[in-house]
Amino acid sequence: MRPLRLALPLVLAAAVFTVVAGGASAASSVVGHLYVNDNTAGANTIAGFDRHADGTLTPIPGSPFPTGGAGTGHGIGAQGALQQTSDGRYLIAVDAGSNQISVLRVGPDGSLKAVGGGSVDSGGLEPLSIAVHGNLVYVANAGSGGSNYTGFTLNPGGHLRPLANSTYTLPDAASPGDVLFNGDGTKLVGTRVGTSQIDSFSVGSDGLLTAAAGSPFTAQGLGPFGSEFRPTDPAQLFVSNAHDGAGNGTVSAFSDASDGSLSSIGASPYPDAQTAPCWVEISHDGNYLFAVNTASGSVSRYAIATDGSLSLLGSTPISGTQTGAFDARLSPDGSTLFVVEDGAAAIGAFAVNGGDLTELPSSPTPLPNGAAGFGIVVT
Repeated sequence: MRPLRLALPLVLAAAVFTVVAGGASAASSVVGHLYVNDNTAGANTIAGFDRHADGTLTPIPGSPFPTGGAGTGHGIGAQGALQQTSDGRYLIAVDAGSNQISVLRVGPDGSLKAVGGGSVDSGGLEPLSIAVHGNLVYVANAGSGGSNYTGFTLNPGGHLRPLANSTYTLPDAASPGDVLFNGDGTKLVGTRVGTSQIDSFSVGSDGLLTAAAGSPFTAQGLGPFGSEFRPTDPAQLFVSNAHDGAGNGTVSAFSDASDGSLSSIGASPYPDAQTAPCWVEISHDGNYLFAVNTASGSVSRYAIATDGSLSLLGSTPISGTQTGAFDARLSPDGSTLFVVEDGAAAIGAFAVNGGDLTELPSSPTPLPNGAAGFGIVVT
């Protein structure tokens, strides 16, 4: 706060700035953006927000932005429904209601515009998760009669092209919940929520998948759901187990060998004493894991040892009722964790201090009317 002797005109100017910024203080400049796949029925949209230094969010002018595809209008359980390319130029979104994938160009002010040529067919039914590494994109399709992993290439202009012979067919009962690359793009894994299995692949130089011997692997709990590779070790994989009943949620830790085989780390799976841990996020320094407990309305916090074993630090409640906590992402500097609250049609925000979380006073921020949000990107 400036000294009281500050000239009156400057004080008034600061007050005007506060009003224009929609409540964000003059000291809280725009430091990035946040996007959520609204999954709106009919015409799908992406909600875009300016992200301020104090963690508050204000809508980007023109938000929400149309994708060109359609959403379902109801909550969908999946991680990774919205992804950003590594160069930051594009967002890639699933349009689960029209069996499509859309690419949107990110403007200098954070606004979005669908890339010309329209949305593309997802190669299956009900796409719900996307993995991106360089110009290689894979989507998990979950719909009965069209469940699979399908690959695409993304050209510099933002256009997706199907990758020949890339489709890996899944049984209708699989109900995939997540598909993702490891940090160097040499591995791809997918969770089968319905059959409690984990697919593990090696990725060739041509972008095609080779299933590891023994894949799909039996999960260590029912309903393996969200997953993430450790940012500081691409051979360590963490998977939440969501369907083991009230108070029995766990998170598994695996070592992903060079051939794609998965083996347990330490005493995995690790209990979180909560219900339905679904979405997983790991701190950028690789030291902490956060698991969003959808049915408990909380976020469990773990410390990650060098070998990948987990130690439960506790769980932080999410304010409000019927939050329906979904996907979560950290800000680039790791100081704030944002959580999509589908039940509240809002975005929760938590200050991060190592393995501790504190919900911000500005939390939650409403999503647009009609949003059934899943998938989040923070820049």
